[in-house]
Amino acid sequence: MQKKHYLLAFLLIYCLPFISVAQQDDGAYVREHYTKTEKLIPMRDGTKLFTVIYQPKHTKEKFPILLNRTPYTVAPYGEEYKKSLGNFPAMMKAGYIFVYQDVRGKWMSEGNFEDIRPTMTPENNHSIDESTDTYDTIDWLLKNLKNTNGNVGIYGISYPGFYATASLINAHPALKAVSPQAPVTDWYRGDDFHHRGALFLTDAFRFMSTFGVERPKPILPAEGPPWLTLPTKDIYRFFLEAGSIKNLKDRYFGNRIKFWNDLEKHPDLDSFWTAREILRHVKQVKPAVLVVGGLFDAEDAYGLFETYKSLNKQSPKNHVSLVAGPWYHGGWVRSEGSSLGDIQFEQQTSKTYQEKFELPFFEHYLKGKGSYTNAEATVFISGSNQWKEFTNWPPNEIEFKKLYLQAQGGLSFEPVARTDSWDEYVSDPNKPVPHQGGVLQNRTREYMIDDQRFAANRPDVQVYQTSVLTEDITLAGPLKAHLRVSTSGTDADYVVKLIDVYPEDAPNNPGSSILMAGYQMLVRGEIMRGKYRDNFSQPKAMEPGLVTTIAYELPDVGHTFKKGHRIMVQIQNSWFPLADRNPQKFMNIYEAQPSDFQKATHRIFHDRNNSSYIELPILK
Repeated sequence: MQKKHYLLAFLLIYCLPFISVAQQDDGAYVREHYTKTEKLIPMRDGTKLFTVIYQPKHTKEKFPILLNRTPYTVAPYGEEYKKSLGNFPAMMKAGYIFVYQDVRGKWMSEGNFEDIRPTMTPENNHSIDESTDTYDTIDWLLKNLKNTNGNVGIYGISYPGFYATASLINAHPALKAVSPQAPVTDWYRGDDFHHRGALFLTDAFRFMSTFGVERPKPILPAEGPPWLTLPTKDIYRFFLEAGSIKNLKDRYFGNRIKFWNDLEKHPDLDSFWTAREILRHVKQVKPAVLVVGGLFDAEDAYGLFETYKSLNKQSPKNHVSLVAGPWYHGGWVRSEGSSLGDIQFEQQTSKTYQEKFELPFFEHYLKGKGSYTNAEATVFISGSNQWKEFTNWPPNEIEFKKLYLQAQGGLSFEPVARTDSWDEYVSDPNKPVPHQGGVLQNRTREYMIDDQRFAANRPDVQVYQTSVLTEDITLAGPLKAHLRVSTSGTDADYVVKLIDVYPEDAPNNPGSSILMAGYQMLVRGEIMRGKYRDNFSQPKAMEPGLVTTIAYELPDVGHTFKKGHRIMVQIQNSWFPLADRNPQKFMNIYEAQPSDFQKATHRIFHDRNNSSYIELPILK
């Protein structure tokens, strides 16, 4: 791909979540109503950050500032204008000064970029961080813009969501309202690159192949690195034929991707990762906060809920609210939110969010208009397709019930009575279970909600399901997996998937030929690397043949299993190429050679002495 097309390719595949539906406009409104200026704003250490300011032309009125800090470029540069401002058209037309900034070390800003830059502490002796850069930016804007009312808000989706979270730490007094949306939060435990110790291979490799390339000086997007061309469009075959993570790095990266080198140096949870845990620093927060995200977000569902919970716990006196909808990554501003893949939600959920939550939030806290009286937690419950309001999240009105795996593929809330009961099967990492059916050119956003029938028929996927439900069951909160297992190897991955099985008489969606009768909708799936079962910092080999507990929490859900449906659980040992393959032997994955990947015999136990179950947060 030619360099002039680099930005377009990067935006289409990875940055579209940060581009609103509004940007399909031709830009005439922005030119007519806003004046654009570009500034290099000095930080406290002298580094200058490239900042674009769009000021309303109605200069007699004073406006609040809405700031968006991004590593994905503030383009277009120069005389060309953005086609739209803010997250959606009503936001653009409501009357704000919109400010966009290339973060330190990216694109036209000076300095060195650092992924999820550590927060400054007395222990690390750093002189700057993303919080200080935000503070200094706000301070400069207030001193140099004449038509501001003195109030500032910050919003951002995904990586810009991380910068929104960072702004809350020792926040500038003028910062009154912040909305971290699908915020990058913890790249080891559950966002983007790692889930429970397993490397999310497809996202990490494709993202870092461009984003991770260091630049020697400020550059325009057209001067960025060329897009990586793979030898095959089938990503399952591409990653499998590569043989190992080490081979991928040697063939495609060498040493030019700093963050990939960091992954290699820090396979376990150590000080490198803990220094980047932004949530441990969000204490005594003063700005009002609106945390937003999608229940079916393939990148940052973990960050959505963990950010809200941490803020709620560490700043209990502050106004913190949560909105979680049935969206993919950025879907609340990029789509109507009426469907995802084959699943219908029967209403335009994004319109509801924009009109009832985001715009009123900023209007109230930055302009003093109206009252923001929404519930602390508002969550869309798929299945029943209803918005529900709660006084907190997880709701006080839930009780956890254990759903036990049974012999012969059963699943029941009744404890297992049998002794010596298990399922045995072989997992071959050279024939891993795919994360989606069909031939894939990339990881799609729909995998989070896709039909799982393609996997249910594999001998290396264990399937358990209830009888037909006689009443609705609504889940609201985190899931907890508790497995009693053994393996003939010394390590293994465990993927648990919670699935809604549609009735055999379920009609197809209007205008669609997709067979919904017997459809197996993925509600939530998550992986756990066995060697981290006790501690992410100190991996421990599994003893061959020894019955072992694998227990971990899956990201929160909001879903109703309707009367007439069934609840299904699938368990497997690979999820490829979404997650990297486990060699099924205890070792550093970054040192694995193709010859290290070996078959293993697994057992999943379900008897009264070794019960395996999924703990469900059932709404009373």
